[in-house]
Amino acid sequence: MEHAEPPATPPSRLPWDFHPALTEERLRICARMLANARRDALAMASYELGDDPWSVGCRAFAFGRHRLERAASSGDYPWLEVLDDSAHFVFVIGGNGNGVPVRFYRGAAEEPTERTLKRQEVEVQQLSLALGEAEAEDRAFRLAVETDGAGRVDRVVFLALRGEDRVECFWPVPLELPAEAAPGAAVQLRLIADDGYAGPGQVTDRTAPLPPALPRRKAMPDKQWPQTSLF
Repeated sequence: MEHAEPPATPPSRLPWDFHPALTEERLRICARMLANARRDALAMASYELGDDPWSVGCRAFAFGRHRLERAASSGDYPWLEVLDDSAHFVFVIGGNGNGVPVRFYRGAAEEPTERTLKRQEVEVQQLSLALGEAEAEDRAFRLAVETDGAGRVDRVVFLALRGEDRVECFWPVPLELPAEAAPGAAVQLRLIADDGYAGPGQVTDRTAPLPPALPRRKAMPDKQWPQTSLF
């Protein structure tokens, strides 16, 4: 997938410049959860039964929301909270009631839509607590999940937006870390640890094999079968 070019004058601020709670490690973890959620949605898609990009996208959003909710309630990530668990899902990075509200969407980071920019009331209130009213005015933090032609995650970008057309931070979240290696040795990339859920593919591997198919019954040429119709 070819990305559109970031803003002509790249914003110089990084996520943690806005608030210390927005650390690189935390953003990596959240981005990884969203990437794995879309991976699982694609793995479970049944195009023969009618799945399409829209239905897969809905499932990917639900899976991403669920992963973040499960991680927040696990106690393993005390800096992660859920502020709004509705379809306008808002989560918070940072604890003690002073964290930063963030939302995620699938789409081009360079072209956030009006729906993406819309802020929820609880989001505005939490942002004022975290940054102060002046800094929070017209500002929004988003994670943009960009996909390729097959629907797979290509990259996740952290955005700090202000108003309808001002991008103050455009930071592609690194999803991989180079493993430590001796000088001159080949470097093996390793994925960041996820929230402990392996995904649906691991479940199917543990299921018992299907029994052999029963032999077909011979057709009865002299029997008239009733006609059926599909509704």
